[in-house]
Amino acid sequence: MFKTIGLLAHVDAGKTTFAEALLYHTQTIRSRGRVDHRDAFLDSHEIEKARGITVFADQAEMRYGDNTYFLLDTPGHVDFSAEMERALQVLDYAVLIVSAVEGVEGHTETVWQLLRAYGIPTFFFINKTDRTGADPDRVLEDIRRELSGDVLDLSAWATTGQLDETDKARLAERDESLLEPFLEGTLSDAEWNEHLIRMVQHGHVFPCLWGSALLDIGIDVFLKALDRLTVTRYDPMLPFAGRVYKIRHDEQATRITFIKALQGSLKVRDELTYGPEGEQRTEKITAIRKYNGQRFVQADSVQAGELFAVTGLTALSSGEGIGALVDPIRRELAPTLQSKVQFEPPLHLKEVLRVFQLLDAEDPTLGTRWDETLQELHIHVMGKIQLEILQQVVQGRFGMKITFGPPEILYKETISTSVKGCGHFEPLGHYAEVHLRLEPAERGSGVTFVNTCHADDLSVGYQNMIGQHVLEREHHGLLTGSPLTDVRVTLLTGRSHNKHTSGGDFREATYRAIRQALEQAENVLLEPVYHFKIKVPLDQLGKVLTDIQQAHGRFDPPETGEETAVISGVVPVATFMDYPTELAAMTHGKGSIMLKFGGYEPCHQAETIIAQKDYNKNADPAYTSSSIFCAKGQAFSVPWDEAPKHMHASVS
Repeated sequence: MFKTIGLLAHVDAGKTTFAEALLYHTQTIRSRGRVDHRDAFLDSHEIEKARGITVFADQAEMRYGDNTYFLLDTPGHVDFSAEMERALQVLDYAVLIVSAVEGVEGHTETVWQLLRAYGIPTFFFINKTDRTGADPDRVLEDIRRELSGDVLDLSAWATTGQLDETDKARLAERDESLLEPFLEGTLSDAEWNEHLIRMVQHGHVFPCLWGSALLDIGIDVFLKALDRLTVTRYDPMLPFAGRVYKIRHDEQATRITFIKALQGSLKVRDELTYGPEGEQRTEKITAIRKYNGQRFVQADSVQAGELFAVTGLTALSSGEGIGALVDPIRRELAPTLQSKVQFEPPLHLKEVLRVFQLLDAEDPTLGTRWDETLQELHIHVMGKIQLEILQQVVQGRFGMKITFGPPEILYKETISTSVKGCGHFEPLGHYAEVHLRLEPAERGSGVTFVNTCHADDLSVGYQNMIGQHVLEREHHGLLTGSPLTDVRVTLLTGRSHNKHTSGGDFREATYRAIRQALEQAENVLLEPVYHFKIKVPLDQLGKVLTDIQQAHGRFDPPETGEETAVISGVVPVATFMDYPTELAAMTHGKGSIMLKFGGYEPCHQAETIIAQKDYNKNADPAYTSSSIFCAKGQAFSVPWDEAPKHMHASVS
């Protein structure tokens, strides 16, 4: 049986040490490495060794009992959350590691919420029980209070194989079908264990064990429990389907695509199809690699349930389905900052752009973008540490010395009113006309496309082309030139010419129609916000509430205990991104904070930001709201406010 297990934690909870212990117990490695000794098996990159943190999600293959496990060690630092999230999409089970001293920390809660969003069955391991100040009982209660009341302490069950009456009662409380058998005592231990396995698999309960990975305490018990309580079912006889969870490039710049096989089997030289309908491509697998840390072996074939890498695929993205699996890429996390890439001669823009396009394929959240107006190269990032790591990566892999400008908030724009827009593109020998309706959509929906155009007005092929142009790139808002979002774009009608319509005519007309609509709309500047949860001593409550108000945040009524208070709410990223450091200093390390990206809301200081950005909507070479018409063999431009009366199609 193949099982994919992910290890997740707040930074410094001992996750990589825990991974080393598992690999050692399964005889995958001969000796256990240590993060502080810079010899951990899965933290093999020089950057990881130097910093003592996991940056890249690496994998190892281990065998225990009759099962093969694929272990994914994911980054614990918040700046590398996107790398962690990409790994979640292929997990069968997750292990969330919590320090027995620090307990539930800010990023622990973020990870937990992601695991629940993806519906991944989860085990807890309370680590570092050997440390001074360790209190696993207190931490278990913290987990139950702050994360889930469905956490089940299985430390006794792991050694006896029998659930005690308290554990049985907990299961019966969560499954009504077990209530009567529990009260009557009619189920055997084996039957209770079967129900436990089922409830773990469906996320109804979450097993918890504890020990010390560093001192090898509790690891063998955990392994036995993991092996007994996890089941997977993969069918190798179905047509092949897989999901991409990582893209890398080797020293020869060969693109390596890491895949989880969800069903079927795959052989070298098989052809695979992927991509959205209408844009699908078919490519041949030239090699299959099975990775264990940084080392790999070549394989002729793989089957359902395995993790592997292939060469030969040139355009897949992380999170994308392949073969029989066709579904959209899912991302719960998003960067809230952008930074300018800075470089000096003799480095040329084309060289730097090529490098960042490679990095963009490996981490799609980078969103590498050349700003034609500012003549600047921008990337999206989670935080300052990520920029430091990127600088080292570019220097080490590509020999390029680059720096980054200070991180800036990544603003977006939307509209608050429904408007119709039209665009016409008819220089000599070309022809296209597009009529669209733009409407505000729900927060977080991005830009969506709806088609109500009749085939009598415009061929289906051209209609699909317009939809592609609406979605193929970010569109600039009028206030700051920031990306347009949360807008539903509906194609109303359009016109083509039998002889003159060609190439990118509809792209030009579509962009002009969007821009012309924005000129008429009530435009709104949006800023990213955090959902926060702050835990502080009671005597610090008033100060924290004042800080939140001054940061233009809002909060729910605080939950107070005997010694601590918990405050939850929403606050702009711009005013709160440095608050974790301030809170730690103010509370002398006794306070904790969880910050999670909470989407976009209207900017609290829109006028100030618009003035700072100083965006000239009439000087953006990528977009124009004017339309181009042709008369007597001469093309002429018509400004947006006069364009509707020149249009060839009419919209009721």
